[in-house]
Order: sequence, then C-alpha cells, then structure tokens
Amino acid sequence: MSHLDQDKEVNDNAVPATGKMTMAIMEIFMQERDGHPPVIFALASGLSRAAIAVMRLSGRGTGRIVESLCGRLPAPRRASLRGLWRRDGGTPVLLDRALVLWFPGPDSYTGEDSAELHLHAGQAVINAVADALVALGARPAEPGEFSRRAFMHGRMDLMQAEGIADLIEAETEAQRQQALSQVDGAQSRLYQHWADRLRTLLAHQEALIDFPDEELPPEVEQELCNGLRELHDTMQAYLAEGAGAERLRRGLVFAIVGEPNVGKSSLLNALAGRDAAIVSSRAGTTRDAIEVRMVMGNVPVTLVDTAGLRETEDEIEAEGVRRSLFHVKQADCVVQVFAGNPAPPSLDGADVLVCNKTDLTPAPDGAIGISVLTNTGMDVLRTVLADKARALTAGRAVAPFTRARHRAAIEETVRHIGQALAMPWPEMRGEEMRLAMRALGRLTGAVDVEALLDTVFGQFCIGK
Repeated sequence: MSHLDQDKEVNDNAVPATGKMTMAIMEIFMQERDGHPPVIFALASGLSRAAIAVMRLSGRGTGRIVESLCGRLPAPRRASLRGLWRRDGGTPVLLDRALVLWFPGPDSYTGEDSAELHLHAGQAVINAVADALVALGARPAEPGEFSRRAFMHGRMDLMQAEGIADLIEAETEAQRQQALSQVDGAQSRLYQHWADRLRTLLAHQEALIDFPDEELPPEVEQELCNGLRELHDTMQAYLAEGAGAERLRRGLVFAIVGEPNVGKSSLLNALAGRDAAIVSSRAGTTRDAIEVRMVMGNVPVTLVDTAGLRETEDEIEAEGVRRSLFHVKQADCVVQVFAGNPAPPSLDGADVLVCNKTDLTPAPDGAIGISVLTNTGMDVLRTVLADKARALTAGRAVAPFTRARHRAAIEETVRHIGQALAMPWPEMRGEEMRLAMRALGRLTGAVDVEALLDTVFGQFCIGK
C-alpha cells in the first residue's frame, strides 16, 4: 500500500473534527488547571532558510496530537514518512508529507512524551502546521521551555542546561569543547563531589550538636574542622584558577586606543580584514566606539576602535574621549597605538604597545613595530594578540566555572565555610555550613534536605 493510500484510509476513518478539537482544547485546559503542563511546540531548527524544518513537541497529550495529524503513532524512535492532515470540519487538508518521530516519556529530552515533525521548510508549510497544532490544543513554547522541562523532570541539572545554551552559541572550537564538557556533566560532578563532602561534614556537626551524650569518637570534631579547611582551600584555589573559562564563554574585548591620527582605525580595518571604520587624514574622525567581532587564538574577540585621546573643546569629540577612557577600564586587553619615536607615556592599563607607521620612523624599544600601509609587522602583531587571548582564557582548574552566577555561588559557599571555621559555637558553625550547602546547591539546582537526613541517620546509630 502506498503512503497516499495509507493516508486516504486514515482520512476515511477520521472522526469529525469540530467536536474532537473542542474536546482536545478542553482536555489541555483541564490538564493545565490540574497542574499538568500543556503540550508545547517550537522550531528546533531555527528560522533560517533551509530544506528541512524540525518542529518539536513535548507534553502530556503529544501522542494524541500526533495521531490527530497523521492517523497513528509511529514506532518509538523510528522515523516514519507520514502525511500531516488538518481536520477541522469538512474535507481533511493535507499540510505536508513529513518524517515523524515519536519519543514516549520518560526516555526523551524533556522526560515527557515528545515528538518531532521533519517538515519541508517553506514558511507556508511551517505556518500551516503551527496553526494545526494550536487548533489541537498545543501552544508555542516560551524561550528555553524545553530545557526547563528537562530540568524539572530530572533529565539535566542547571549546569548542563546552561551548557546546552553555550553549545548553541559557541563560535569557536574552544567554546564548543568547553560547552560540551559542561553538557556532559564535568562541572556537575565536581560540584556534587563538593556537596557530598560538605553534607558528610554537616552530618558530623549535627551529630555533635544534637547528641552530645553519645559515645562519639573525640577526634570527630577535629576531623570536621580539618575537612572544612581542606574544602575551603580547594574551592578558593578553584576560583583563582578558573576565571579564564568565564572569559572564553563571553568572549574578550580588546580596546584600540591612542592619540588622534596614529592609525587606530586603519589597524582595526587591517585586523578585521574589511573597512569597518572610516579612515581619514583629518584628526578626530572617530567620535564613537566602533566594534568588530572576530576570532583570535581560537577565542572570540571584540575589537573596539575608540576616539583619539586628546584635550579638545569640541563637545562631541570630548564625549568620544570620555567613552574611550571608559573602554580602557572595561577592556580585557588595551592596545595602545602611537606613531613616531620615542613612545608616549603608557596609559594606565595598557597591555600591548604598538608603533604604527614604521615605514616612516623605526619603532622604539619595547613596542611592536608595524606599518598598516605596507602590512609590515602585522603577522607579528596578530600572533601577539592571539597569544594574549589564549593567556586570558587559559586556566588550570578542572571543569572551570563559566558564568558569573557560578562564581558568585562558589564565593558565597567559600565565605560561609570560612565563617563556620571561625565560629567557636557548634550551633553557629552548623548554621554557616547549612548556608554553604544551600549556596552550593543553587549551582546545580539541587538543595536536598532529605539527602542530609539520610547521611545523618546512615553514619550514626542515633535512636537505638
């Protein structure tokens, strides 16, 4: 039997759609009211022009919606070519012939019943299928909602969810590797290891507080303090060694600064490989910052061409100078450009000193000599900047943190552990340890009181 005949057979046996659609919408409404999230859908393949568009569905009721579209569910995790039909009264309308995949929960990305419709990517096809899904009671997904549901169903933790977002946004190979490591749970395993150690220490502390008359070994409190100090030092070292990964995720900013008419805009254009900034022999041409995104040393870098630094009575140029100084303070690397010999005084925060126009005057000692006009020294400068980018994003930490949220949570954990070590009273020490446990739990989204109780009752014979 051909696919066309199969579709015709399904249509002949179809239930009239009007009443069925109303019942489906009412069912979704009742599920949402009773705490069951509705079926959501979204394009997993994005909006760019392509041959195939992947429409993803998830939620309780996905199976019923897919059956309404194509007649019956395909075998789980096997692609099946089906006709997608809209049945809203009268003669059914063929929307598309698509590959349909069915992923029954909990073995799916979200942990819910899910499906994928691999459509032809014409906008009319996408719109028609989306309208049909809405008519059957589904709704468009909110940003990040599929991953949010996966987190809520225990399919991933917060660290892995953030890793997926970073993997989608990765521009370079280094970013891809870093994000993939996070998706695979490298950070989660490290933080869980710390949480397990802290939970065990807190269990010991709770036992010392609540059961002082028990025959507990006298060295328990000393081992507790030693363990806290070791964990504190480990996390402190991790913070010091892991900052480069955060820079790699967000990318670096290199500010090109210097006096007017030394070739800053020409240098930006040469590094970018295109005419991004206006070049003129007239001083003060650049009034506002011009940004160009590129890759250096396998690291995404935003080059910022700034206004020339000089005293001026021109109100607009003066504002440009003020913004230039702001970029100097905010940049990860400041490239100070000058022309002539000797070099001008180095700006506060300048990292790389570049002498342009060496076709006219040789560069002084300590500066990288280039001529944008003749392309002299540009390869050397590119190498220096690439090395700088790699150095700024390097780190010795295993599974380093990648976001300000991670750093803040770890710093808070370290602070509470340090305060716990300084507390002379066991009760106050225990409270600081609980606060540290809570801060650490926020990294992965798991703050488990029951796990603490299991540790307490599993290690000590309490209540016998």
